[in-house]
Amino acid sequence: MASIFTKIVNGEIPCYKVAETDDFLAFLDVNPNAKGHTLCIPKKEVDKLFDLDEATYKGLMAFSRTVALALEKAVPCKRIGVGVIGLEVPHVHVHLIPLQTMDDARFIKKVSMSTEEFQALAHAINAQLKKE
Repeated sequence: MASIFTKIVNGEIPCYKVAETDDFLAFLDVNPNAKGHTLCIPKKEVDKLFDLDEATYKGLMAFSRTVALALEKAVPCKRIGVGVIGLEVPHVHVHLIPLQTMDDARFIKKVSMSTEEFQALAHAINAQLKKE
């Protein structure tokens, strides 16, 4: 059975897309720890990070770095936190979280945002990608 992320890749479930290449997709987390919390995934469904082939692993990290640099310009923060936990969805995903405090890195406190706020934020991050 396809993961929720594969369904997003296939267009079966909508997302707030931030960036996309032939192999990777970045979109806003709909249950964010902080404003701008973004997920970067390979389009190919693989459950565990270290099960990725080396080229895909390196490509995902490079793609995540590019998105993180744009995210940091679009969302004022002290830094972008990175996490790969992988227990909640069986599809590799890199969490990019704008951090003000260590609490923003915890997966307990969540931020509520409207559809309009998600759309505007996805557009703002994407606009920073186009500047590079």
